[in-house]
Amino acid sequence: MTVTELVPYEDALASYDPVMGLEVHVELGTKTKMFCGCATELGADANSQTCPTCLGLPGALPVVNADGVESAIRIGLALHCEIAEWCRFARKNYFYPDMPKNFQTSQYDEPIAFDGYLDVQLEDGEVFRVEIERAHMEEDTGKSTHVGGATGRIHGASHSLLDYNRAGIPLIEIVTKPIVGAGSRAPEVAKAYVAELRELIKALGVSEARMEMGQMRCDVNLSLTPTGSSTFGTRSETKNVNSLRSVERAARFEIQRHAAVLDAGGTIVQETRHFHEDDGSTTSGRVKEEAEDYRYFPEPDLVPVAPSRQWVEELRATLPELPRVRRNRLREEWGISRHEMQSVLNAGAVGLIVATAEAGAPADQARKWWMGELARRANEEGVELAALPISAEQVARVCALVAEGSLNDKLARQVIEGVLAGEGTPDEVVERRGLKVVSDDSALGAAVDEAIAANEDVAEKVRGGKVQAAGALVGAVMKATRGQADAGRARELILERLGVSG
Repeated sequence: MTVTELVPYEDALASYDPVMGLEVHVELGTKTKMFCGCATELGADANSQTCPTCLGLPGALPVVNADGVESAIRIGLALHCEIAEWCRFARKNYFYPDMPKNFQTSQYDEPIAFDGYLDVQLEDGEVFRVEIERAHMEEDTGKSTHVGGATGRIHGASHSLLDYNRAGIPLIEIVTKPIVGAGSRAPEVAKAYVAELRELIKALGVSEARMEMGQMRCDVNLSLTPTGSSTFGTRSETKNVNSLRSVERAARFEIQRHAAVLDAGGTIVQETRHFHEDDGSTTSGRVKEEAEDYRYFPEPDLVPVAPSRQWVEELRATLPELPRVRRNRLREEWGISRHEMQSVLNAGAVGLIVATAEAGAPADQARKWWMGELARRANEEGVELAALPISAEQVARVCALVAEGSLNDKLARQVIEGVLAGEGTPDEVVERRGLKVVSDDSALGAAVDEAIAANEDVAEKVRGGKVQAAGALVGAVMKATRGQADAGRARELILERLGVSG
């Protein structure tokens, strides 16, 4: 089915109610893998971070990563889940070339965390509760690179390369209960949920949750129920969606596609599907297995996990303020609208602004520079704000230099440019480029006199009472001093020279 054959979105929602299930995989930021001591650093040579255990060689025995278990419990607690008093691992059996053991060590009917929820706030302020079925521990697969084809997929490739460095890296899979009642806002709810979950994971410090790097990815399960019916339809699962916008687009596309199939009298196939970033469409992958197809059975080489209630409560005490609560508190403290706060959130600037304020800058000035000049630079370079080579402390120092009158906004932008270019700290850039504001009367006097002499017609207007015309003379002074004059003091000197009160 092509994109042009889709049912219009509004028509689809007039006949059907969407039901979603979201499965989010989070790659934990532990130093070693989930069941062995191999490193988890990104960018290492292919297959250099492997051992007999993560390669599944005969006789190798796994050992559970304690940090991975702790991260799983903290995630479960932050999602208001019950934490199991006793749980165990299972073998999920299936063949993939990038799964060296031919089974995945996961959890099946006994997850570490279950029965939770996450409240998400939509852009208009409405809060939607997403109920959590479970959060369980497992390991990641390796990585297949298909070579020789036009699409990067296995179809049409001449050969495939396997890198097992990622095999065995700790994962937490967070599975929602069926999300119903969202109606036409279902795609928006999906995006908001994944965004809120990402902020929560980052706040917990258990993962960087960078979706573009695969550290967090979402499977979007979707089905349609005829309006008025309580029976769920057959679902499809769009796999490994790796951006917030794509989660929303995938859900929207599948609603339209399902409606088109059902309206034509067809049957939805339970299958996995691939999402295409270029046009927002999905295409068929493989028939979706049921749980029994994986032949789960308890992992015989790992002992059960039985976290004590004391340990669980100690971990509960380490939880940070929930991101939504924190945002609402900051929005009130900063005195900004919900729309402005959403823009800050979308830009990934909340933590940067807070850190800059903690370094001594007024919150409004911190927000001004991160959401203005620095956001513009990030957009130009196609990177996230946090990836810019400037720290919160450096931005705070720029704010301080402006506040003390050493810089004006124009010069401050040049200082930021120098810091981003690797020219040193803000003070070093100021010194190297000679960017301090000229504010003493002796240095400004000559520039003021020259501006008046060169613009006698404007000077006459000012003398005649049109004080606002002094702005042109101030502009001439700023130009003559390469933007380094103190504009306020320059205006005062101009009016004094012309015998006019301000």
